[in-house]
Order: sequence, then structure tokens, then C-alpha cells
Amino acid sequence: MSMSEGFIEVTGGKVWYQLHDTNTNQTPVIVLHGGPGSSHFAMQDLRILSKDRPVIFYDQLGCGKSDRPTDTSLWNIDRFVEELGQIKEALELEEFHILGHSWGTTLAAAYYLANPTGVKSIIFSSPCLSAPMWAADQDLNRKQLSRDVQETLKQCEENGTTDSQEYKDATAVFNKHFVCRLDPYPEFLKKGAHNRNPEVYNIMWGPSEFHVTGNLKDFDCTDRLKEIQVPTLYTCGRYDEATPKSTEYFSSLTPNGRFHEFEESAHMPYIEEPEEYVRVIGKFLKNADVREL
Repeated sequence: MSMSEGFIEVTGGKVWYQLHDTNTNQTPVIVLHGGPGSSHFAMQDLRILSKDRPVIFYDQLGCGKSDRPTDTSLWNIDRFVEELGQIKEALELEEFHILGHSWGTTLAAAYYLANPTGVKSIIFSSPCLSAPMWAADQDLNRKQLSRDVQETLKQCEENGTTDSQEYKDATAVFNKHFVCRLDPYPEFLKKGAHNRNPEVYNIMWGPSEFHVTGNLKDFDCTDRLKEIQVPTLYTCGRYDEATPKSTEYFSSLTPNGRFHEFEESAHMPYIEEPEEYVRVIGKFLKNADVREL
């Protein structure tokens, strides 16, 4: 396997990228990580997909190995869409697949709807394509937690104490149900915590997965999913905060949409069911290459 990495100048700073290529001459896939303000770190094992095609990771500006500018006006979806276009140009990608996860699906949709040229297919992995729908789904998910956890979350949000330890502890209970159900929690994910940038997350999303207060709170592209004309795969875990009901609904709005549910996963099937995830994603990409869907 050939691996190369470097930095690309984008609006606001330099972004780190990594390319895995086994000289297959197939269409590359670019991976858009979650967050906002997370990094490629949790998804790095998807480099295994490079046995069939080039795989491109990058850490979005503000997190991971990329620059962390202090200009908070940079943290908006339009700049991240612009950033992806700058990466595409720098790497001279004429055609490419997009694999977005969580917030990465928000970015993937916004990018495609503004710049469809060259995008061969899209994978919306645990999608957030409507922040209002997401928030409504999390209200329902929270009701599945114990009453004391629900009350702690509610009181902290009402009192403005979402940075308290009790809120973090209650959030961890939510995450155990709907984000990653592995027990014990993977040690390597704990080690990767330093890659995140909470400021970007708070400005764009909010204090937690389920309390949406940031500048993405009104994002909703459901009425435009019918415009996606390339093969599209929507996936989620059975216990995902990106609920199967909403994910399948998004799929139904897309002309070439397909839906797959990972039975043993929450929000991180690429870690919770890695072999099955790679199988499903790899098969879809191969079919998308020849458009035999």
C-alpha cells in the first residue's frame, strides 16, 4: 500500500490530509468525518477500503492535525463546503465518491447540492440531514433513559450548567445507549480525544448530541434530497441516535437511495461492526463505479 500525506491551503488555514492508494485505478472515496470539530481519527481503519480504491482522509480545519485558527467566524457550513471544494481541486479529483458520517453527511449533502459535478456516489452514514428532525428524535431517545438521568439533563440545560460534571456523566449514559454500545469502550477512542475541538462543536452544534443550540440548528435539506441524482446509500445502526426511521425516510426521498441498518450498532458501526460495515460500504462503492444499482 502507498500512503502519502500533507497539508492543503484552505480558507482560514492549512488542512491535513492522508491518501491511501494501492494503484487500483478506481474512483477514489473521500471520507468526511463527524463532529463538527472531530477528526478522521475514529474512522482511520476504513483505510482497508483502499484495497479496492484510493481512500482520502482529512481533518477539517480546527481539529485533528489541521490548523486551529481562533477566528470563530470560520465555523459555519458554507466555509466547510468551500474547504471540501479546495481539497478536491488541490488533489485534482475529477470524479470521487463521498462517504460522510454524522455531521459529515450534513457537509456531504450541502456540498453536493452546491457542487454536484464529479460526485459519483454518496454514502450518508448515520445521517443528520435535518437538525430539527434530529432534535425531535433525541427528545424521544432521552425518554428511554432513566428518570434521574433525564432530570439531570433537563436541569443542567435550563440552568446553563452544561459544562458541569453531572451533565457530562448523564451525557455519557446517553452515549452508551445511542452512540457506541461497546463495553468496554474502545481504548483507542479515549486516546484520540485530544483531536477534537469543543469550540467548533459548541458554536456549530451545541453542548451535546441531543441539545442543539448552534448555527446548524435550522439546517434542513430534506426538501432537496430529490435533487440527488447519483447512487446514494443511507446507513445507520439499529440503536443509532440517527434513528432508522429517519434514515430510511431520507432514503425514500432520494431517487437512487438505498437503506441499510446495522443490527448490532448504535452511531459507530464502523467500530461496532467493522467487518460488516466494510462489506456493505465496499459492495456499494463497487456497484456505484459501474452504476449497476
